[in-house]
Amino acid sequence: MSGPLSFASAAAWLDGLQLFKIKLGLDTTRELLADLGSPERGLPVLHIAGTNGKGSVGATLAAILTAAGYRTGFYSSPHLSCVRERFRLDGQCITEARFASLAGRLRAVLGERQPTYFEATTLMALLWFAEERVDAAILETGMGGRLDATNVVTPLVCLLTDISRDHEQHLGTGIAAIAAEKAGIIKPGVPVICSGREPQAVPVIAARCRECASPLFLHGRDFSGQLEGDGRFAYRPLNGPTRAGLPLALPGAHQAVNTALALAALELLADCYPQAAAAVPAGLARVRWPGRMESFTVEVDGRSRSFLLDGAHNQAGVEALVHSLTRGYQRERLVLVWGNMADKNLLPGLLALLPLSDRIIFTRAEPVRSASPEALLVQLPPEHQCRAECAATVAEALARAAAASSPDDLICVAGSLYLVGRARQLLLGEDCQ
Repeated sequence: MSGPLSFASAAAWLDGLQLFKIKLGLDTTRELLADLGSPERGLPVLHIAGTNGKGSVGATLAAILTAAGYRTGFYSSPHLSCVRERFRLDGQCITEARFASLAGRLRAVLGERQPTYFEATTLMALLWFAEERVDAAILETGMGGRLDATNVVTPLVCLLTDISRDHEQHLGTGIAAIAAEKAGIIKPGVPVICSGREPQAVPVIAARCRECASPLFLHGRDFSGQLEGDGRFAYRPLNGPTRAGLPLALPGAHQAVNTALALAALELLADCYPQAAAAVPAGLARVRWPGRMESFTVEVDGRSRSFLLDGAHNQAGVEALVHSLTRGYQRERLVLVWGNMADKNLLPGLLALLPLSDRIIFTRAEPVRSASPEALLVQLPPEHQCRAECAATVAEALARAAAASSPDDLICVAGSLYLVGRARQLLLGEDCQ
């Protein structure tokens, strides 16, 4: 390839870097950053790691800082349907032209080196944020922390969301091992905001903070968030009186904790972002995080249907989905469209969803890593198999769900972010226009 890249050719080049390849380590990222002029140096970074909730916390931080008038970059992963979703500036996706330009500049310095897909997008994000002179660069780790490609920065604050068992083939077996990898983003002297909801993770994180002389602030001990009902929540800050009646745009009880993490981080950074506190109500009201407990009504084959999309892709995420469905989302019947990656054992979560589901449709978003619908069907207890069926494609699954439901029913799509992304694209179109 030679000459300027189009967006299509840039996206195809990235896909050629093996979207699903995982390579833990920082050497390639550091070498390429140096060749790009070290754009990460001096970036005002808010760094987020954890198993669940990273995106919600990042989206909340971005919404508040943008509402306060700060130029705010947000780098997240994975994307649902378009790679441009990973790169946002003041809430807007990167343009196709800028994306292609950044990809071309990265490609020009590679030589014989071949970064992974995630390393490449991380490099592009850091370069873009530096060139845009952002006031805040919110970086979400991809999987772990210690060896994650984003861990080349010295942030203003580190945030650790809920930690649970996931990616154990890469991060180690058990909560303590996973927590140690996530805590690897902690840098000397940099304050740490932590959800602290997993008892086995807290001692590991606390030990890392002591090693780095980094102050640790725990949800429930030093600050907290609590649902008040009617889409409101109360925040007990690190200092001062509780702020009650705050809007909470993201649904789910777990979002009270995620929102509190974001508010505590901004409280610590009040000297850097003095306008943020006043912008909290407006920012919270604007938070969007598509594909995570996202509900809407749309027509499918001429039928008006209600949907709930949730990228619950690990056991903790499915448990949160079950909690929400048990306590809300009024419906006559629930039709579940489900698919998960072949390397995920989500059977316990799926079994917990069965009593809530009147019909189950198994499908797959892509053929390489997704479990086959037939393989999922045979895992069901025999007494539930009569309520389940398989669809070869996501489009077919959505059509079957619409035909098998009424306007008073709820169609829930869950089990994989790839599945949710494809379903959302079919139902609503691209999120980045």
